[in-house]
Amino acid sequence: MEEFIATPMSLSELATAYDVSTKIMNKWLDPHRKEIGKRIGLLYTPKQVHKIYECLGYPPYLDIK
Repeated sequence: MEEFIATPMSLSELATAYDVSTKIMNKWLDPHRKEIGKRIGLLYTPKQVHKIYECLGYPPYLDIK
């Protein structure tokens, strides 16, 4: 797999990346909350974003194989 560097993202940015609403994004994240951890303010850290990608798969716009 290619080297991928995640950036801090808000819930709405993640929802947009996955092309879903924030309500759906929250439902998808619920089973993984312990693994992901708590947000810092309004943003998930790059490490948390990477963990979200591992749990949910990479968003469609990221053509990572």
